Amino acid sequence: MLNRRQKHFLLKFFSLFSVVRGYNILVIIIAQYLTSIYILAPHLPVKDVVLDLNLFMLVMASAAAIAGGYIINNFYDSEKDLINRPTKTMLDRLVSQNTKLSGYFVLNFLSVIFASYVSFRAVVFFSLYIFAIWFYSHKLKKYLFIGNLTSAVLSVIPFFAVFIYYKNFDLVIFVHATFLFLLISMREVVKDLENLKGDLAQGYKTLPVVHGIKMAKIMLTIMAVLTLVPTLLLIFKFYLGYMHYYFYGSILALIVFVALLWRATRKLHYIILHSILKFIIVIGVFSIVLLDVDLLLNRFMMYI
Repeated sequence: MLNRRQKHFLLKFFSLFSVVRGYNILVIIIAQYLTSIYILAPHLPVKDVVLDLNLFMLVMASAAAIAGGYIINNFYDSEKDLINRPTKTMLDRLVSQNTKLSGYFVLNFLSVIFASYVSFRAVVFFSLYIFAIWFYSHKLKKYLFIGNLTSAVLSVIPFFAVFIYYKNFDLVIFVHATFLFLLISMREVVKDLENLKGDLAQGYKTLPVVHGIKMAKIMLTIMAVLTLVPTLLLIFKFYLGYMHYYFYGSILALIVFVALLWRATRKLHYIILHSILKFIIVIGVFSIVLLDVDLLLNRFMMYI
């Protein structure tokens, strides 16, 4: 049995894990490695990619900067989150604001240190990225459209660090990035619908607050239709291996999403819609291995 001190430590650990959204960071790390192996450097042996210390440092720099970003975002949104997500916010508050800020500075410092192993340009890249996250959390997220657009761009930027490292700028990469960008943009608008009560109370000028719920639903429907453009391009213009099944599934999931969207009236409905988009994104990460199933099977056979 755990004593009171051990229970308190575990609660604080889970609180900090909740603040930095460790599960999201883990998915991003996996996504960066799978993107490197199957899309950016398919000509290199898997071992060379996985054991590349420069790539590891870039991934760690990204993870530290993103974790720091979640902390500063949590810091500025504490009052709004208390209205929108009271249970989660009470867990997050087990870690003091001073501890969160200390963690924020430590993580940003580590991000720059990791980047410095790669190059001075990487240091500049991540320094600007860290500043952009802070500026978004402090100012931009309260403004109509700018907040959503900035959030979506910041979510995609860590992948560009890896693109630049491998100097791979093939068109297919940008089509993949456009698909991801549109999904993330949709997720941001759904979050605005989900957090409408807190945004109203704190004076955030989000799309549902300024133009109403119906306009937000119209915008989400338009973005869902626009998502078909990169999806169909990827299916019919580029070689995807078995990953084309994922994109067919994404089309079906988005049809279900739009159908449920126009029936949504309560916060629970928007949470479900948010989960659908998150599911599409996460499944997309693990579907990257379907680009080259032979490579996956060969690697699997080597270890059995």
